Amino acid sequence: MNKMKLGIIFGGQSGEHEVSLMSSTSIINVIDREIYDLTLIGITKTGKWLLYNGEIDKIKTGEWEDEGINIFLSLDPDYKGLFTINNCHREFYQLDIVFPVLHGPKGEDGTIQGLFEVLQIPYVSSDVMSSALGMDKAFSKKLFEYAGLPILRYQVYSKNQFAAEKENTVKNIEEELGYPCFVKPCNLGSSVGISKAHNRSELYEAIKTAFLYDNRIIIEEFVNAREIELSILGNETPEVSVPGEIVYAKEFYDYEAKYFDNKGTKLIIPAPIPEPVVERIQEVAIKAYKTLNCSIFARADFFYDEVNDKIYINELNTIPGFTHGSMYPKLWEAAGISYTKLVNRLLELAIERHSNK
Repeated sequence: MNKMKLGIIFGGQSGEHEVSLMSSTSIINVIDREIYDLTLIGITKTGKWLLYNGEIDKIKTGEWEDEGINIFLSLDPDYKGLFTINNCHREFYQLDIVFPVLHGPKGEDGTIQGLFEVLQIPYVSSDVMSSALGMDKAFSKKLFEYAGLPILRYQVYSKNQFAAEKENTVKNIEEELGYPCFVKPCNLGSSVGISKAHNRSELYEAIKTAFLYDNRIIIEEFVNAREIELSILGNETPEVSVPGEIVYAKEFYDYEAKYFDNKGTKLIIPAPIPEPVVERIQEVAIKAYKTLNCSIFARADFFYDEVNDKIYINELNTIPGFTHGSMYPKLWEAAGISYTKLVNRLLELAIERHSNK
């Protein structure tokens, strides 16, 4: 049997570059080499694409860049893949399918998905439109709202809009959302650039921080709620996992707590919540997935207000964190799907979707 040529893409230009290195290392280590021939493609923070043939452990540490080789993508549909050119010697690497293990802008937002649509290469991710909508917190919330899904109150501002009306904007936030509130970049994940503001001074600082990462920000009301996550898998008939809960020692589940300093953070699977609530959350998760027309996989993040028995969909992550300790694979492990089987299933779903076009 001829092996499929699988390209795994890691790194990227977003603030989640390091998260991608960790996720991709975990995935690379479980790829079935009896089925797939691997081609590893790294993207530096400056946007340079490099072929990497070195030790896998050097990806996570960032040392891979020193051994990377410049590449050129083929635009010829008869030669799907990439070229390396070294001392006038050209070598071709075929790509039958790619797994862009990229988080954040220029990886999870539809841009790289569009590239592989043009190249006619199957890829593991939702399509261009769904990826773009999932990445943009403001647009996804608006669509969830139109679909009748429960969401928290929010406001969206551009950098120019805020600069022109700072005082009025802050007063409006205080009157409509109150304190505390969360300030987030519209187009970023892994809690990068997110702050919790308890007063006006902190709000100004939080807005300043969020604008470092994006030209648009979203401010959301705070509810005293539990953080619940579910994993979704599939194309036309998606499946949803049991819910998992994140319990953390910090004030909120920030970037450091997620990936580097997780002392005091627990992932509880399954989440100890009543079965009727589980069913409600699962139903909303699938509706949200279909509302954005997602495919292959995503993680749905919720807030559960236990006191008032209310649930709120927060967002969908179309390329969720994928380390062995990440919630997405752990939820499927609880259903009997191992990390290795899950990766294989994602690749199968990508091929299935491409074949049905």
